[in-house]
Amino acid sequence: MRRPLVLWSGFVLAFAGLSYTLRFTEGKPPEDLLYKWSTVAGNLVQFAIIGAIVYAIAGLGQRRQLFALRRPTSWPRAIGIGVGIVVGMFALTFALESVLHPGREQGVTPETWQPDHAAAYVANGLVIAVVAPFVEELTFRGVGYSLLIRFGRWGAILLVGVSFALAHGLVQAFPFLAAFGAALAYLRSRVDSVYPGMIVHGLFNATALTVAVVDKPQPASILSACAAAWSALSPF
Repeated sequence: MRRPLVLWSGFVLAFAGLSYTLRFTEGKPPEDLLYKWSTVAGNLVQFAIIGAIVYAIAGLGQRRQLFALRRPTSWPRAIGIGVGIVVGMFALTFALESVLHPGREQGVTPETWQPDHAAAYVANGLVIAVVAPFVEELTFRGVGYSLLIRFGRWGAILLVGVSFALAHGLVQAFPFLAAFGAALAYLRSRVDSVYPGMIVHGLFNATALTVAVVDKPQPASILSACAAAWSALSPF
C-alpha cells in the first residue's frame, strides 16, 4: 500500500499547491460565481477529474476497501456523531467569524439575491451539496483515511483534516476546514463507512448555501425564485 499512499499524498499536495497559487494570484472569485451556469460545468469537470484520479489511485490497492463504501457499523451512532459535528461546526463558525472571517475569505456566496439567476444558483447548490461531498469524502475520508490509518487512528484523523484544509487553498478558513475535515474523519473512524460523512457534509453545505441568501436583499422574492428554479430544472 506504499505506492497508493505516495501517489495520494502527491496528488493532494499538488492540488493544494495549485489552489493556493490561484488564490494568491487571482484573489477571490467573483461574487456572482454561483449565479453562472459556467460554474456548474466547470465544477462538474473538476470533480470528474479528481474522482478519476482518486479512482485510479485506489485501483492500486483494494478499491472498495479503500473507499469504505460499506454499511456503517451503527446508524444510530453515525446520526449522533453527525448531529454533534453540525452543531459544533456552526458554533465554530460563529466563534471564528469575528476573528478570521472564514466565510468571507472563500467569497463564493453572493452579496445580493438575484431571482433571475435562481436556477443557476440551485444547480450550483446541487453540485456543492451532492457532487462535492461525494467526491471529497471518497478522496479524504475514503482513500485518504484508509491509507493514513497506518499512522494510528488519531494520526489519520489529524492528517486527513489538514489535507482537506490544504486542498481548499484558503488561509483564514484553514482552522475551520481542518476541524471539519478531522470531524468527518472521526465519524468515518467510528462507523467504518464514508456514507454518513457524505450525508453530513452535504447537509452542512446545503444549509450554508441556504442561509447565505436568506438574509440578502429581496428576500420576498425567494419563494417565487425557487419556483422558477424548480421549473427550469424540472426537465432534467
